[in-house]
Parts: sequence; structure tokens; C-alpha cells
Amino acid sequence: MPRLFKKFFLIIWLTLAASVAIIFLTLNFFETLPSASKLERQKQEVVLKLAESLLVNDGEDAALGLARASEAAVPVGLTISKIEGPGVCTDRSTAGTRTVLKDGICYRISLPQQYSVIPDKLGPLVPAFGILISSALSAAALARYLVRPVVHLRDGLSALAQGRFDVRIGHKMTGRKDEVSALAHDFDSSAALLQESQDTQQRLFHDVSHELRSPLSRLQAVGGVLRQNPAKLNAMLDRMDREVERLDVLVGEVLTLARLTTSSRLPLKTQTLDVIDLLNEILGDAAFEAQKREVLITTSVDNSFLAEVEGELIYRALENVIRNAVKYTAEHSQITVQCATTDDLLKVCVADQGQGVGRDELERIFQPFSRGNDAAARGGYGLGLAIARQAIERHGGRVYASLPDVGGLAIMMEIPRQPAMYSPGNALG
Repeated sequence: MPRLFKKFFLIIWLTLAASVAIIFLTLNFFETLPSASKLERQKQEVVLKLAESLLVNDGEDAALGLARASEAAVPVGLTISKIEGPGVCTDRSTAGTRTVLKDGICYRISLPQQYSVIPDKLGPLVPAFGILISSALSAAALARYLVRPVVHLRDGLSALAQGRFDVRIGHKMTGRKDEVSALAHDFDSSAALLQESQDTQQRLFHDVSHELRSPLSRLQAVGGVLRQNPAKLNAMLDRMDREVERLDVLVGEVLTLARLTTSSRLPLKTQTLDVIDLLNEILGDAAFEAQKREVLITTSVDNSFLAEVEGELIYRALENVIRNAVKYTAEHSQITVQCATTDDLLKVCVADQGQGVGRDELERIFQPFSRGNDAAARGGYGLGLAIARQAIERHGGRVYASLPDVGGLAIMMEIPRQPAMYSPGNALG
């Protein structure tokens, strides 16, 4: 970055210095900028000539009156004195003195000698030195103002390259209201998204490993029991089958979620389907499963809704939400499924009469491996709602939860007739 600063500095400095120097030389060429020493000499010359003229023409009193008047108005040190001695009036006048012979008397008119700190030969160079110094200071300040945000951006990008997504540079642009400041805040937004993505990925790895460890530990325990008591082979084989089935379900859901996440930028493989037909098929299967817990599914699903969707994704989304309701609703209760259609949108509301969740958990339950308070007792891995949200949001719809006044939990799904481009940063809910 020092090289960039030097370039900015030299360009600005030379531009300023050249501009001011040209102005100065132009004015000096037309003699509009006399030097200070020249002005002082001209002033002394005028005062001495005036005093000499008054002394010659009007006499000593007039000249002394001028000296007194000048000292009262603008003190210049004018003195008029008589001198004696042979040949004194024949002395040559100097820059600050005049000798005048009047009525046989020799007078000396004098002004104190002014000594300049700067020699006359160097006088014309003083403005040039001033130009160089002032333009250098201005160029340094301007170059620093322009280069400093670039330094901050470079440091931020270097931190991102090293995997440090917690670096922010927007606060270092205090006082700036320009494109560079906007770029810094865009950088902060990008860094925040990267940090959130990293945190989500790490949390997902942790949760997957935790969920895999439980059935594997139980399989390990089964192996230990069989070594101690081979007579329990049949019972332990059944237990192993259940654990393997749980592992298969978990791996399948993780793969589905991973596929939805990694393919979020890819186009959907859509076909024209009646989404309400899919819903009725899922409701038929769910009603059969709900009989075991004496749960009634009440529906208000009519007509049809033809839409351009990827059937597998929409099927998984609807199935996960409805099976989730069947799993967590209270026994001997009911689940209500209602549909409402508009020209471009299908709204499906699935409400259960379970324990529900806290109001602060309404968003968290859509995160992978996040479950309500009684989820552990009912089984499941907390991936169903996450998959449902990802699938529907990929179509440009939205999924969100609410708490009905009568209790339980309601999940609302909005499915558009035509899919829209999905952007993870614009996900609703």
C-alpha cells in the first residue's frame, strides 16, 4: 500500500504545485506581485523625496512638520537633523539618507535601515518554497484520505482469506458518505453472511455427529450383550434392525437437506402437478397412522391447484409438516388442515393440538436439529421442518409458524403457482 500512497501523493502534489506555480509566474511576469523588500524600498524613496522637497521649497519648519505628522500617523522613523563639517553636503546620498543644502545649512534626512531576513536574491524564491510546502501538505492529506479506506478493505479481505469472518470495517469509515463507505458496509454484510454460513455448517456437523452417535452407541451395546449372552440373538437382531432403520432415516434426511442447500442456485426440475392431489394423498396415509393415537384429521381441502413445481420437493415438504403434526399432537385430539387458493398462490395451514412451543422458538424450530420441548420423547431428528422450509422457499414460497389461541402449533405453507428465483439471503419466515 505504500506504493499506492506514493503514486497518489506525487500526482496530487505535482498537480497542485504546477497549478500554483503557473499562476504565480504569470502574475510575476505582468509585475502584479512586487516583492516585500521592493515595496519597502519604494515607500522609503517616496518619504525621503517628499521630505527633501519640503525642505528645499518650504524650509526647515515644513520638513520638521512632516516628520512629526508621519510619526503621529504612521511611524517610519523619519529624522531631519543639521550636520556640520567641511564637505559634509558633498557626501553621496544612500538608500536611507539624503543630504540637502538649504540657506548655507546642511541637513540630513534619514530613515532607519530595514534589514530583511531573506536576501533580495532569494526573495522571488520564497513563494516557490511556500508553494512546494503547502502543496505537499495538501497532497499528503488528500492521498491519505483516498488511500486509507483501501487499506481497510485490503485488511478486511486478507482476514476473510484467512477464514476470519468476524472482521468488520464499516465503523472505520466514520464521517464518510460516499461509494467507498457503501463498499465497506457491503463488505460487512458479506462477512456476516459468511460467518453465519460457517456457524450453520459447524453446528450442522456437530448435530449430525451427535445424532449418529446415539444409534451407533446402542448398536455397540447390542454387540456387547450378544457376546455375553448369545441366547438373546433374535431380540438383539430386532433391536439392531430398528437402530439401522433410524440411521437410514437420519442419513436420508441429512442428504435431502444437503441436496436442497447445495442445489439452491440450480434450476428446479418442474412439472405441472395438482398440489391438492398430492396433499390429499398424504392426508390419506397420515389418517391411517393417526388412528393408532386416536387422532382425527379434519380437512377443508377442495378444488385443485395446478402449479409448476418439483413434485418430490413439494411432496416432502407437505408430508414432513403433516407427519410432524401427527407425531406431536395430543392423543385423542384432532389436526386441522385448511387450504385457500388465489390466482397465483396456495395457502395450506396445518394446526395441531399438541404442547406447542415457546413464542421465542417459532423461528428456531425451522433450523436443522432444532426441536420443541417434548420432541425428544416423541423421537425425530428435527430435520422435517427445515426440509419443508428449504423446499418451499426454493419455489419462491414461504413457511412460518404461529401459536393459535386454542393452543398447539400451526404451520402455514404458501406455494406459488409459478416458481420464483430463490435466494437464501431473501428467505422469509
